[in-house]
Amino acid sequence: MQPIEKDAFKIALNEKKGFHVWWRLLRPHTLTASFIPVFIGTMMATLDQSINFLLFLAMLLASMLIQSATNMFNEYYDFVRGLDNEESVGIGGTIVRDGVQPKTVLQLALIFFIAAMLLGVYICLESSWWVCAIGLVCMLFGYLYTGGPYPLAYTPFGELFAGFFMGTIIIGISYYIQTLSVTGTVLLISVPISIFIGTIMLSNNIRDLKGDEENGRKTIAILIGHNNAVNLLGASFVASYLITFVYIIIGIFPLWSMIAFLSIKKAWEAFNGFKGKTKNIEMMSAMKATAQTNTIYGLLLGLSLLLQLIFSFTL
Repeated sequence: MQPIEKDAFKIALNEKKGFHVWWRLLRPHTLTASFIPVFIGTMMATLDQSINFLLFLAMLLASMLIQSATNMFNEYYDFVRGLDNEESVGIGGTIVRDGVQPKTVLQLALIFFIAAMLLGVYICLESSWWVCAIGLVCMLFGYLYTGGPYPLAYTPFGELFAGFFMGTIIIGISYYIQTLSVTGTVLLISVPISIFIGTIMLSNNIRDLKGDEENGRKTIAILIGHNNAVNLLGASFVASYLITFVYIIIGIFPLWSMIAFLSIKKAWEAFNGFKGKTKNIEMMSAMKATAQTNTIYGLLLGLSLLLQLIFSFTL
């Protein structure tokens, strides 16, 4: 990279020193994938009974700690395997650009896992020890996403596993710890959320397609090519909104949930942001828009459930 190009690259990344280094390591724009499922699962529980707010906070923090640790494992193992360098985008850059020791990143990830486990003990004491077993499985897959001999992120199944564990499982646990039960309706509701979470991973793989292919990865974006992957992203958005509409029609979601369709504009922005782009830095805004789609959709959907609860009290 030439000096002028390198300066332009740094400006485009807008990376700052100090606290910002550690904040970037968490990849905050992706944390919506852990916040939204906990929020939706808890809001579903409010429709059936009153909730324990401390349990909600503990579950929320534990989920965000696990995802942050997963992001750190990603940073560490991609560096160890030689996949990240100073020109890599979409990463915290703490190792390759800020000079943080790889060992420090790994240790911090383990500390986050331990903190999540301590919160898990409290959650289990207030609900059931079965949650502990499921939580440990989630943590294992969080590690195996980029750690271990066969990282899931390097296969065509990364989006599927991410959507299932961070969507269906987290929503199910969030509902269960409040009600000590899981219904088929809760599992159905997790489907569009899981798809949206999968799109965040897919958008990441679309952006990094060229670099991932050069390093031997076999993501779905690589296997089907850029244009087809962008079309798959668009089809995933359509599927999530179509499922939401069907759920409203058959009564799984309240009519209030129509407000979730206000997020379509951001989904359209994400889809168009990937079309015709060839450089990963050009696609950063599109990936950000994909994560924002999940955030806006999830918040509006959760709000619709809360409105339904408030409306039922006034009848």
